[in-house]
Order: sequence, then structure tokens, then C-alpha cells
Amino acid sequence: MRVKTKLIHLSRGDENLDVGCINPPIMRASTIIFKDHQTWHKNKKLRKNEKVLTYGARGTSINFQLENLIANLEYGYKAQLLPTGLAALYLVLFSYAQKNSHILITDGVYSPVKDICKLLVEKMDIEIEILKADASDVEEKIKPNTKLILCESPGSILYEIIDLPKLCKIAHLHNIPVAIDNTYASGYLLNPLKLGADISIIAATKYLSGHSDVVMGAVITNKKHWEKIDSMSEILGYTTSPDDCYLVLRGMRTLALRLKAHEENADKIVKYLQSKKEIKNIFYPKLSSHPNNEIFKRDFKGANGMISIEFDKKISKKEAIKFADNLKLFSIGASWGGYESLVSHMDIPRDVDDHSQRGQIIRFHIGLEDSKDLIKDLEQAFNQIKY
Repeated sequence: MRVKTKLIHLSRGDENLDVGCINPPIMRASTIIFKDHQTWHKNKKLRKNEKVLTYGARGTSINFQLENLIANLEYGYKAQLLPTGLAALYLVLFSYAQKNSHILITDGVYSPVKDICKLLVEKMDIEIEILKADASDVEEKIKPNTKLILCESPGSILYEIIDLPKLCKIAHLHNIPVAIDNTYASGYLLNPLKLGADISIIAATKYLSGHSDVVMGAVITNKKHWEKIDSMSEILGYTTSPDDCYLVLRGMRTLALRLKAHEENADKIVKYLQSKKEIKNIFYPKLSSHPNNEIFKRDFKGANGMISIEFDKKISKKEAIKFADNLKLFSIGASWGGYESLVSHMDIPRDVDDHSQRGQIIRFHIGLEDSKDLIKDLEQAFNQIKY
């Protein structure tokens, strides 16, 4: 099946039933009961390799349906659900952390990941080294004790693009696994495991859910790296709500349509923004001027609704924030990936790449409203700032 068909037809429950539901029913449970001890022990052994009922914290039938769909979407071996996207990132880092080991992360990762890394350094004597956001310096920074490379592409805020096949080829020559935060593409616009990555991480909070009413993370691996992720998840006691799983599963049915609509709206907004004299740079990977645009076109099916702009230096921080505050259809808030448009004034949390001389940065998430209304709203906000 092609991806659009997978999103509709996979994970709809037991296919052997003569009568069923389009949406699998929610199964809420903490205690799972068994007819005898033999069955109980059998299921506990099976869960090392299969998704079977053993205890509510290990998931129920609705959890398994969602994990199956996400794993299929990412062409992975299996998927593990986590309560948040940040929990998913922590799980991966902690799974490969060893005392006196070395971990590489790219400068464009979701900024709280760097806080996690500081914690690992303090608690476990692990060396964390930061690569350029495009990972172009990876070869010179690999060490004999490097245990993991964690990257994000496109990077947060500025959408730096990594040549993932090249990165994975270099890493695998040294037997180093590569994990990537794939939330931007959400398993639909990019399939990292097909390009050589070992682990893909998605904040299902965003486009998989699509409705801004649930938080969740997912880790998808190839067969080689599944056991490490699965066992660590159980040790840490990570679990997800069956009700949240239902919401994400339902949201994924329209993922292809929503992402296409976000991209089409974003294209129109970018075209409008290109005419504004107040803007110095537009960060949108589809633009031919965007760094590594050729790699983006090669590896990605398209863009989503994320756009960042850099104001001309004549625009002060106060004026940039005023611009955002004056927007009526763009809400101010964290996260993105829902149906609504968002705006936020952003700092650039980079440690290696120097952006200290840039103008003020505003990040947009372009939602599913009528693009003409969004452009009209942007225009009135531009008219109220001093330039």
C-alpha cells in the first residue's frame, strides 16, 4: 500500500472479525487478568518480541494499533509510545548513555535536549559534543567512544538541512547509531530509516495528532536497535493513555491531507512575505535560497506549515514583539502542528553556529485558515510597526 492508503486502512483492529469498527475501540486497563499462570508467563515472554497484553502500563490494544501504524509509516521494525516528545528524546539519549562515553548532537536540536544533555554530563560523566546544525563537521568530531549521534533535520527554528544518507554512512563506518528527531516531517514527508538512520523520534503532539489536544512521543527503530529502546522504556516506567492513543490514531487518518493543506497555505504566505521590505531572510526549506535546498528537494516529499523570518536590523526587539502581539488570527503559544496558526518571537539557541548578529526572529506555524485572511492579518500587523 502507498502511504495515503496505509494511513486509512492499517490499524483498524482485528481483521479476522466478521463485524468491526472503523476506529478501534478504546481499551482502558491497568490490571490484565489471565486464565492461569501458564498463560500469564507465556504473555510476559512474548512481550519481549511482540505487542501483547500483560499490564496496562505496557499498553493496551489501542496503544498497539497506534504503534503499528506509526511503525508502518516510518518503515520501522517497531514503535514505542512515550508520554511526550521530550520523553522520547530522553529515552533515546539515556538508552545509549554510558559512563565515559561520547555523544554527538547537532546544534539545531529542540533546545530542551541540551538541558537533558547537561543532566547526563553531571550525573554520568558523559561527554556531549555539539555538531554544526547541518552536521557537516561530523567526521572530525567522532571519537572511539562515540555511542550515538542525535540530530534534527530540518533544525528547530531555522530549518537547517542535514544530508542524512551521508551522515549515516560516516557514522556506520564507526559502528555508531544515528537517531533523528523527525517531528517536522512526522513520518510522512521524510522516512529517515529508509535513508540509513537507525532511530526516528516523533513528537506525536504535533502533526500526527493535528488538533492541539494531546501530548505524546514515539520512538521508531530498525530491528537491530529495538531491544535496547524497548527494555529501557519498561525500566523507566513510561506509559501512554489509551484515550490519547485514540486521539492520535484518529488524527493520523487525515495526516496526508492536512500536511498538504499546511504546505499550500505556507507557500502563499511565503510569497506574500517575500514582498515585505522589513524582512531580511525567510527560513523555509522549499525556497531555492534556503541552505541545502537541493538536499531537501532530494529527500523530502514537501514542507509543512513552519516558517521563520528574520527582520531587518532596523526592527527592534520591542517592535518585533509588537508585530506578533498585534496579529489577530495567529495565536501566541508553544508547540505547533495543529490546525491553527501560531506566532512567537524566538531566540536562536545555538552553541556552535554563530547567529548573534542576526535581526529579530519570528516563527510562524501556518494553520488551515483561509490564506487570504492570514495575509490580511499580517498586513495590518506590518502597518503598525516602525521601520
